[in-house]
Amino acid sequence: MSVAKREIKRITTHVLQAMKDQGEKISMLTAYDFSMAKILDAAGIDILLVGDSASNVMAGHETTLPITLEQMIYHAQSVIRAVDRAFVVVDLPFGSYQGNSTKALNSAIAIMKESGAHAVKLEGGAEIEESVRRILSAGVPVMGHLGLTPQSIYKFGTYSVRAKEEAEAQKLLEDAKLLEEIGCFAIVLEKIPAELGAKVAKEVRIPIIGIGAGNGTDGQVLVVHDVLGITKDFNPRFLRRYLNLFDTIKTAVESYITDVKSGSFPSEEEQY
Repeated sequence: MSVAKREIKRITTHVLQAMKDQGEKISMLTAYDFSMAKILDAAGIDILLVGDSASNVMAGHETTLPITLEQMIYHAQSVIRAVDRAFVVVDLPFGSYQGNSTKALNSAIAIMKESGAHAVKLEGGAEIEESVRRILSAGVPVMGHLGLTPQSIYKFGTYSVRAKEEAEAQKLLEDAKLLEEIGCFAIVLEKIPAELGAKVAKEVRIPIIGIGAGNGTDGQVLVVHDVLGITKDFNPRFLRRYLNLFDTIKTAVESYITDVKSGSFPSEEEQY
């Protein structure tokens, strides 16, 4: 059991900043439903991200783009009901903030009011500055997201590593410093060179959470379905699977089917 789990009753932005300042790594996983969030919170996870990756792992879409604001609110409501300790961040979905700061503010307020979540996350840097400022002006905590930004997949055309070239790396660092300056409490860096991840974490005061950004960041985030092996076909270098639940659950269900068809379930002890 970690010191953080024993001593901290509720994770807040203040606690997360203190963790960075004290050199304690921050743990973060996605969650989309009550039952899973209950387990992750009991385990002592620091941050739960209600990610727009629900579009992929929960709804089966190829990208994160189709999920709606209403669907994100539904998932956030389910997660927040389960949580006693973790800090809950919700992705603003594609189309709910880009290019329109008023819409961005309304989207963030809807998530906060209707779900009870603790913060929102937006993808992008200088190009979404106005939206971020507008949301922050309402007192809503904002987590940034730089590097590979899945909502821009059709712009990039690939899920390959970002910011390998000097110009893009410099822009990412400038965007990170901008997000810090305007008031974001943390930033996710996705799929960038480890050296750059460490540099951003060193030069930016706020917590930097990596996913495929090396071990020099202030914490790590993964999709829980990937960590537990519920998904099988997604195998990036940065992923470590801790279980193989796909096969475990499949085997259990096959046993159930066999028992039902053979008539051995329910047994006399399992009847009234």
